[in-house]
Amino acid sequence: MDMQILCTEISAAITDAIEPVIGTPESGQELYTGADGTPTKKIDEIAENAAINVLKDDGRKILLISEECGEKIIFGDLRSPDVRTSDVDFTVVLDPLDGTFNVVAGIPFYSVSIAIGRSDLSDISHGFIENLHSGDVYYAEAGKGAYCNKKRISVSEISEMQKLSVTAYAYRTDSTKVVDLGRIVRRIRVLGCSSLELCYVASGVLDAFVDFRRYLRITDIAAGKLIIEESGGTVTTTTGTPLTGELSIKSRVNMLASNGQVHKPLLDLVTDDA
Repeated sequence: MDMQILCTEISAAITDAIEPVIGTPESGQELYTGADGTPTKKIDEIAENAAINVLKDDGRKILLISEECGEKIIFGDLRSPDVRTSDVDFTVVLDPLDGTFNVVAGIPFYSVSIAIGRSDLSDISHGFIENLHSGDVYYAEAGKGAYCNKKRISVSEISEMQKLSVTAYAYRTDSTKVVDLGRIVRRIRVLGCSSLELCYVASGVLDAFVDFRRYLRITDIAAGKLIIEESGGTVTTTTGTPLTGELSIKSRVNMLASNGQVHKPLLDLVTDDA
C-alpha cells in the first residue's frame, strides 16, 4: 500500500498541475529536447515538476527515470546526476504525461504511468497507470494480480486470430508486417497512448498490443508490462524473447503483449528476424 499511496499522490499532483493549461495554446509550446530525445512541451514540464515535488517530499532516496529530466537522484532537495554510483531505496520509472499529442489536440486519452523497481524491467514490483481524463486507475503489484478501480481485471479469452482487436504501431519503419497483421485480425486501432493501450489489453478491451518500431521507451511500458502479466497476459519482444532491459532512459525495445492464448500465432506472424 505504501507504493500505491506514493503513486496516487504523484498522479493527483500531476492532475492538479496540468488542469489550468489543458485546452490552452500554452500547453503545446515546445521548450527543449527532453532526455528521451523528443520535444518537451510546456504541459510535459509542468507534469514532471509536479511529480518531482512529491518525490522530494517523500524523504527516501529515489532514482527517478523520467522522459524529460532523464535519470536523477531525488533525495529532498538533492538532485544528483551521479545516479549509477549512489545507493537508492528504489527506482521510479515515470512517464508524467503519456499521450501528450492527445491532450494538446483535445483527444481525451492520456495518462500518467509509474513503475517501481530496482534496475531491470524484470524486477518491476509495482505498476500504476491512471487515465487522467476519466480518472480510471490501473494498478498491479507483483504476485498479487491487477486491478482497475479496485476491481480485479483479466485478459480476454479470445483465441481465434480473425476475432482479435489489436493495437499496432509501425509508422516510420516501412514494415509490411502490420499489413500482414491487418489481413488476419478483425481490427487494428492506434490510440496514441501506449500505457493505456496496454491496460486495455490487461482488462480484455483489446486482445493484443504490437510495436514494430524498436522505439518504445522503458517509461512507456514498464508499468503496463507488469499490469498485463498480473492480469494473466504474456509480454515478449517481437522475436518471442523475454522482455528485459536496464531501467534507463536510453533503452529502446519492441514489444508484443497479448492475452496469452494468441501469443504464439501472433509471434509467427510478426516475428522480426533482423
